[in-house]
Amino acid sequence: MVGRIPVIDVTPVLAGGSAPAKASVGEPFPVSATVFREGHDRLGAEVVLVAPDGSRRPPVRMEPVPTVDRHTVDRYRAWVTPDEPGAWSFEVQAWSDPIGTWQHDAGIKIRADVDTELMFTEGRLLLERVSKSLPSRPRGPRTVLAGAIAAAEDTERPVPARLAAMESPEVTALLRAHPLRELVTVEGPFPIFVDRPRALYGSWYEFFPRSEGARIKKKTGKVVSGTFATAAKRLPAVADMGFDVIYLPPIHPIGEVNRKGPNNTVQTEPGPPPADWSGSPWAIGSKDGGHDAIHPDLGTLKDFDAFVSRARRLGLEVALDLALQCAPDHPWVTEHPEWFTTRADGTIAYAENPPKKYQDIYPLNFDNDYDGLAAEVLRVVRHWMDHGVRIFRVDNPHTKPVAFWEWLLGEVRRTDPDVLFLSEAFTRPPMLQTLGAVGFHQSYTYFTWRTAKDEIEDYLLEVSSESAHRVRPNFFVNTPDILHEFLQYGGPAAFKIRAVLASMSAPSWGVYAGYELYEHVAVRPGSEEYLDSEKYQIRVRDWAGADEAGTSLAPYLTRLNELRRAHPALQQLRNLRVHATEDDHVLCFSKVDAPPGEMPPDADRVIVVLNLDPHATRTTHVHLDLAALGLPEGATFAVHEELTGTDWTWGEHNFVQLDPQVEPAHVLSVRWSPR
Repeated sequence: MVGRIPVIDVTPVLAGGSAPAKASVGEPFPVSATVFREGHDRLGAEVVLVAPDGSRRPPVRMEPVPTVDRHTVDRYRAWVTPDEPGAWSFEVQAWSDPIGTWQHDAGIKIRADVDTELMFTEGRLLLERVSKSLPSRPRGPRTVLAGAIAAAEDTERPVPARLAAMESPEVTALLRAHPLRELVTVEGPFPIFVDRPRALYGSWYEFFPRSEGARIKKKTGKVVSGTFATAAKRLPAVADMGFDVIYLPPIHPIGEVNRKGPNNTVQTEPGPPPADWSGSPWAIGSKDGGHDAIHPDLGTLKDFDAFVSRARRLGLEVALDLALQCAPDHPWVTEHPEWFTTRADGTIAYAENPPKKYQDIYPLNFDNDYDGLAAEVLRVVRHWMDHGVRIFRVDNPHTKPVAFWEWLLGEVRRTDPDVLFLSEAFTRPPMLQTLGAVGFHQSYTYFTWRTAKDEIEDYLLEVSSESAHRVRPNFFVNTPDILHEFLQYGGPAAFKIRAVLASMSAPSWGVYAGYELYEHVAVRPGSEEYLDSEKYQIRVRDWAGADEAGTSLAPYLTRLNELRRAHPALQQLRNLRVHATEDDHVLCFSKVDAPPGEMPPDADRVIVVLNLDPHATRTTHVHLDLAALGLPEGATFAVHEELTGTDWTWGEHNFVQLDPQVEPAHVLSVRWSPR
């Protein structure tokens, strides 16, 4: 039902308000609405945040949103910032604004000598109403209004002087802070869930525990698996690079039936798999247990607990893969055959993505015993939560019912709202967006496949504004599944380019181990699979040798993560703005840690200029939108180049030259103060 002052098209609202939009502690987010009324009288609007305990935060005035031609189309917006986690809501309040109406009409009529004394009388009466509504202390505001009221009544003063007193900046500011509200209309409340900061901001590092500390026996040439104890020795290096989350692929027993070997080969001979066929960790389950068990080569549950404790002491959170699928010899297959799909010939269906077939995996079927399977998955999740896991990366969530995820994430949030879930859903946009809407805190995105300037600009706009209330992106530069051709053929410069782009544009980004070593060889031309993929075999890497030789990208990744921690602007999502350049291979964007219209002179401002071409030097002019940076028209300011330590003076138009073999990017911190 439309209110007295219509308020429509409120955002951010999910599913008509039946699901909460996303926000994080300390993260400003915009609330906007279309607000209008009949006739020509002025109106006002504001947003009120309601905290989880029901307390109401001070209202925030909404401002008209200008269009490209600087005219308004009845759209209003305000930025608000929740300060604690939990289930919040917000309301949009609109009202008839008699003060604003008088200011508009008086400014025209009095200057045109139309109804002059009548307008002064009406203005005086309004100011008296405001004065009576003010508290008795302090007396300053009432004194300001008393002067304006006296001017309205003083017919011996020149008319321009009387009007000037009533339009003074002091009076205008006071009336804005204490508006008269008539015909108040409230829309809402609309739910919004505020998560802990790690849901928004963090640097992720993925490694396979079985590869960390793995070694090759000199006499036999056989590979010996790493363990949680040897993997823990790698954690200080990960922490020293500035990462916040250590993500582990599945750590459970791996099936022996149809086990995969090097480069996705399949065991066809009966009997136990060859010694070096370590199998895919995503083929979960064997005689040694299922989703609540540890692979015996990695150690015991006690060893895992020690690994988590070591990570925590280093400032790292452990994220664990939740892969809801089974090897043919998983205990569930015999204990609960109803949890799988049986084909016409009586066999259980393998996982398929035609023409691909995953012979070592049985997918789960939620339609035969939904309640039983859902309860077991929740038990497994809580088992690992009890062992210190507060982040889960979910494998292929798009192959399970969306309603199941909504239930599971809701159950966990009800008791443990600090537990986070990352969706790995490289799938159709509606599925990716819906998984975010039903509760996934973060999502893998299509970032890996966005390499051209125009598609990157469009995608940054999409994730930072259009879908930010539904989906929080995590920009992984590579994964065990994805080695994009840009990295295969771009050389070391390509690795720097993608790292800068991901880490500077998204508050959450990720790196899969081996990126520092520039691992770039695909199993075959046209494939995104790594040669000798770690998904199927143990990788023995010489981290120390690369560090000693100076051939590792680790120092560069460290510097990027240092900048992320030093600059609050880089820890936000919704503050990204794209700026114009004249070269189709040079991208420019900025981030500021204050909402538009509220940017203090000392706000944290970061400008990133990036050469997207790993093969050639690019020169161009960068044209900055100074208003987006909170800088006045014509401003000049100092910039400090954070990667090289160089200082320049910049303005609206700036010449840039970037050689990718030397340094493909400028990461500029702005130093400016009004004169």
